[in-house]
Amino acid sequence: MAKQEHNPNALDLPGINPLSATLRGWFVLTGFLLLTLPLMPVQFVLLHLAPSLARRLPHHYHRLVCRLLGIRLKIDGEVVCNKPVLVVANHVSWIDIPVISAVAPISFIAKSEVGKWPFISTLARLQRTVFVDRTRRRDVGKVTSEMGRRLSQKDALVLFAEGTSTDGNRVLPFKTALFAAAFADDIADVQVQTMSITYTHLHGIPLGRADRAHVGWYGDMEMADHAWHLLKAGPIDVNIRIGAPVALSDFDGRKALAQSTEADVRAEVVRHLRGR
Repeated sequence: MAKQEHNPNALDLPGINPLSATLRGWFVLTGFLLLTLPLMPVQFVLLHLAPSLARRLPHHYHRLVCRLLGIRLKIDGEVVCNKPVLVVANHVSWIDIPVISAVAPISFIAKSEVGKWPFISTLARLQRTVFVDRTRRRDVGKVTSEMGRRLSQKDALVLFAEGTSTDGNRVLPFKTALFAAAFADDIADVQVQTMSITYTHLHGIPLGRADRAHVGWYGDMEMADHAWHLLKAGPIDVNIRIGAPVALSDFDGRKALAQSTEADVRAEVVRHLRGR
């Protein structure tokens, strides 16, 4: 897939005092490190000694991260508990991770490149992320087995079915390969829920089509540069709509599951983008 084009000046922050923005960025970054670094060894120990607590700690941690970043969540619906759940979501930015994690105790299915990023890969592993290299058929099979194992343990797994992040103005066609994992094993009572994510305001100003690259991380944007600008930017408003749970048995295979979830997520994203 060709990389999306974006405005090289999209991360400029008009109307915001540069000095104040820089001070805010350093305050947020310092607070993030002071919160994160002490909790990393705690989570490592919990993964080995108290798995149930290891599932919940990242949820509470990311709620604090969202407060620190100034991310204001508007949540409609909830992820079901105590059942195996596959949550199918659209993907806009790296901040989708704390946003979704703040909604419920979940784990992610991420591309293998994330597992090689310094520091980020460690955080991802501490949250029990499942990594997949979609270019290697053998790896997809291993991930399918791991997803089946995790669902059998009543985990909630988040799948970014577009396979990449976007500018927030659209939902790309869903890729069907990893949907097969939900059908791979005879796991009782697997539920499927959709999650639509729409960023609506930055610093209290409504985001229009041309402005959403302030939040969206896509194409050839450098993550460090984008993250620093976003730390300086100020409060971000996001709508998260969680669909009602639907039994996996209601879908006739992975293609039907992909088509249904894609239609639901796209409809909700369009509704929020139009301010409805």
